[in-house]
Amino acid sequence: MHMILQKEDKTNNFISLFNPTTGFYLRTGIIREGQDTGEDPFMCSFPELIDVGIMGHCKHGKSGLCAEAGIECYQEGKSKHEDNMSLRNFRKIVDECKGKTFQIALGGRGDPDQHEHFEEILAYCKSNGIVPNLTTSGLGLNEKSASLCNQYCGAVAVSWYRSDYTLKAIQLLIDHKVKTNIHYVLARNSIDEAIALLKNRAFPSNINAVIFLLHKPVGAGTEEQMLTVDDERLPEFFSLAEKSYDFKIGFDSCTVPALLQFCQNIDRDSIDSCEGARWSMYIHSDMVAMPCSFDNARRRWAVDLKSNTIQNAWYSKEFKNFRDYFRNSCPECTVKNYCYGGCPVCKEIVLCKSKGL
Repeated sequence: MHMILQKEDKTNNFISLFNPTTGFYLRTGIIREGQDTGEDPFMCSFPELIDVGIMGHCKHGKSGLCAEAGIECYQEGKSKHEDNMSLRNFRKIVDECKGKTFQIALGGRGDPDQHEHFEEILAYCKSNGIVPNLTTSGLGLNEKSASLCNQYCGAVAVSWYRSDYTLKAIQLLIDHKVKTNIHYVLARNSIDEAIALLKNRAFPSNINAVIFLLHKPVGAGTEEQMLTVDDERLPEFFSLAEKSYDFKIGFDSCTVPALLQFCQNIDRDSIDSCEGARWSMYIHSDMVAMPCSFDNARRRWAVDLKSNTIQNAWYSKEFKNFRDYFRNSCPECTVKNYCYGGCPVCKEIVLCKSKGL
């Protein structure tokens, strides 16, 4: 029998449930007078998911691996070099999150499995009732790291870098019985490949899911690779994404406007719009918190955790301003409550034919 974690949010009047073994997550609608109204809560009183950028630099950045793979790194791993997050600071984050946050996603400017305290980070999460997940290029992944992922992680995503080490890392994780996903950046230069891989059912066997992430013109990301709503390939791609495969298909929340535009059979109740400052936050290696990691370049909504708690950041004016974008966007749109106007960080990526209506 799997243990189910339950959290009652008395401020926003809902209950959330999480299974740390399977990753199953459920939240009720807003509860009034003991009854579930079916109305979705807008936010929680403390982030249920925190994306922690433990990596301040990319071990492989100078080799230009992202560029070789056709990926334009939004964290600018090739040109920026900062210290990795200290174990002390990471423990401080976990201590504040204990009993409030279900999952921590490990990332940053480099592969988390290359952090000098990788094992201690995973173990500290698990010992405090928080499930760690991570994304890696897979280049430096080894037997020990894969074993640690099996022992501690809920899931591990391998970035689709179109290389031998990509496939080797995926297989290594699968061999160690790790729930393994592929993160695929969807851009002008990659959508044809995505269509072919789906059409030919050519993704690696025994993976858990392929998660498509929309390319953003952030960091080293260019506008030239940004998909636009009039791209004639989008209908075919999304029709293929709706088919059944031996693995799950997922999307980042930035893609929600496109799902509403192009998917014919999707259950809209299964869609989660942007979670930034509503359900999740990002903390960079220098202990600066933001609603979303894509704001790391400009830091328009940043709060320094060296002089603030996570709770204070969550209710700060910066995070409130981020949430206000969702509250005020597209007031006349009939599907507003599914996408809240799309991305506040990069409005130009919103794949919607009726922006602002």
